Parts: sequence; structure tokens; C-alpha cells
Amino acid sequence: MQRLTNKHIVLGISGGIAAYKSAELTRLLKGAGAEVRVIMTPSATEFITPLTLQALSGNPVHQHLLDAEAEAGMGHIELAKWADLVLIAPASANLMARLSSGQGDDLLTTVCLATDAPICLAPAMNQAMWRDTGTQANAENLISRGIKLFGPGVGEQACGDTGPGRMLEPEEIVMHAANQFETGNLTGKTIYITAGPTREALDPVRYISNHSSGKMGYALAEAAVEAGAKVKLISGPVNIPAPERVELIKVESAEQMLSASTESLSDCDIFIAAAAVADYRPTAVSEHKIKKGSEEIMELHLVKNPDIVATVAGSSPKPFTIGFAAETKDVLNYARGKLERKGLDLIIANDVSRTDIGFNSDENAVTVISRQDTLELPQASKRQLAVRLIELIAAQYKASK
Repeated sequence: MQRLTNKHIVLGISGGIAAYKSAELTRLLKGAGAEVRVIMTPSATEFITPLTLQALSGNPVHQHLLDAEAEAGMGHIELAKWADLVLIAPASANLMARLSSGQGDDLLTTVCLATDAPICLAPAMNQAMWRDTGTQANAENLISRGIKLFGPGVGEQACGDTGPGRMLEPEEIVMHAANQFETGNLTGKTIYITAGPTREALDPVRYISNHSSGKMGYALAEAAVEAGAKVKLISGPVNIPAPERVELIKVESAEQMLSASTESLSDCDIFIAAAAVADYRPTAVSEHKIKKGSEEIMELHLVKNPDIVATVAGSSPKPFTIGFAAETKDVLNYARGKLERKGLDLIIANDVSRTDIGFNSDENAVTVISRQDTLELPQASKRQLAVRLIELIAAQYKASK
């Protein structure tokens, strides 16, 4: 079931007595780590209340094609883009007929027309309705268009009949839904990623910082989520939106970042220190803005900040720990020294003196260094590099076990 971790499931509910099972289905999907948004047809609300599904999913239930609360009222487009999987359970004979003919006359069918996500149906109807030639033709048409049918099962029905048409049990449906996703390299693992700069305050309006944009760390967080991991992103001040499906912890200073990094560290499997942490901070922070005086030179007294990645690498139990070495000269030697000195499992080195890569650029080129190997990754977008790096980290992590 770990394949459902972080997945976005749109659960459609059409009218039928089997709608009562959708409550348990929602609970099981949530328990498997998925985020669930429910769409109910008008007839579905006659069998089970939207309030029940809202309580179980933790999200408002969607019912109307034009949603005034959604951006520009286009709720169907928002849901269609959000979905990793559209699962309709129960799927009535009427719903299947409308989908088969390409209708978009309510929110659920319109989302199905607008989404690029896989669509799966769990049919539920009287055995005679299921055997009807029209229903069978609709089922064949839907399958030919790539829509998958889970069931129906065979058994006693609410009307007293026995035969095919019974909706599969929620546990079976969840298993089928999980099988729609490939197992990620990091499925079920918890990853902490630090990103961006830190700011070390001088007074209420001034601080010491650096040019880190956070783009590499954020790209790594997104790639880790796509690989199935549960991600905590510990971010200094940046101007980019956080990826979806991560736990974002915002910090300012190195001390705050250390505190966030070591909190519940025993739950962390892999720690990636992509942040550009300030090496020093002022010994004292002025309570009020420091005024410009007559002196030409102002002295600052600084003290070393805690070494976050070394602290993590020295913890027990120790997560698989990856550091970054952003250098301007003799990059590889400095990186190897940091790998050994801080007890890291991997280090990722890059030359930030180059104007075409590194800080604030959308591209980067890095060298991945372990105690045994050195691998150069050529210049590419940070998004592409992040995917490759997560693949390498996952492979090294598994090898270490």
C-alpha cells in the first residue's frame, strides 16, 4: 500500500446503494497515505451525506460543475490537474453510459474528460443491469479507451438477487488502486532536505546571508516525493513556492535550521543538506537598528554557527547523510575533505564561481563523491539533475543496507 503515499486521488461517487462503502474506501485510502478529494453526483447524496465524506477525507466535498470557491469558478479543471488517479466507486450503469458517450454534464464526468490521470471504475449495479447488452457495450468501449474496471464482483445484492454487479470490497479496490502506480525508489522512506540560505541577524533590519536561491533543494524535494518518499523540507528564506506534498518548515537562522533538522531525527532515513548555511553569526544582535556613526570602519564580532550536517552525521541512529560542497576553487579536494571530516555518506560538489550554474541559476553541474567513487553529472536543469541525484542517492542508500 505504500505506493499510495503522497498520491492525489479524486474519488468519484455515483448514485447507488454501494455508496455506503465509499466511506470505508475513503478511510482506507487516507490510511494508505493518499490525499483524497471527493466528487459526488447529485444522486450519490441521496445514499450518503457529503458531510460524512468531508469528515473522512479531511477536504470539502465537490458537487457542482461551476464552483464559485475554486479559482475562476473552474473547479473541474483544478481537480483534473490535481489528480494522480480518478477512482469512481461505485460507478453506476448510468455513469458508465455517460462516460462511454463522452458526456460532460456534471462535475464528475467533466473531470474525467479534462484529466490526464488514469481513470478507474468500480461498477456497482443489479446483475440484470450489468448483463444488459448496452452496459456491456459501454464497458467494452471504456476499456478500449484505457479506462480500467475493478470488478464487478459476484454475490448477493441489496435487491436480493445474486450474480455479477456487486461492487468490490473497499480493501480490494484500494489494492487495485495501489497497483496503478509503479513502486518508487524511495517508497516508504522519510527524507529531510535543507534548502536555501540562512539569515543571521545584526539588528532588526540587517542580516548576514548569501546568494542561495533554494532551487536545488526544492527540486530535490520534488524529485524525492515523486520517488515515493515522505519529505520534510527545511527551508531558509526563498522566493519560490514549495513543491506539493512536502512538509515545509520555514526557518531564518542556522540555529533554527539545526533545531528543525534534529527534531524527530530518529524518524529520518535520508538527510540531504542542500542549504547554504552561514558559517558565522554575530556574537550579539542589537535590539534596535544600528545607527551610522562617524567612524569609517565598523567591526563585527562573529562566532561559528553549529555544523548542521556534521551534527546529523554524528547522531545515533544516523540517517544516510548527504552534504553539498559549494566551492569556488579546488572543488573536488575540498569536497573530499568535507566528506571524510564530517562523516558523510555522499557529498555533491559544484563550482559556484561559474556564472552559468550554481546560485540563482536554473541549471547546475555537479560531481557526486562517495568514499569509493566519483561521478560527474553534466550541466542540466536543476529539475533534471534532482531526478538523477535522487536515483543515485536511493541506489547508494539501498547498497548501504
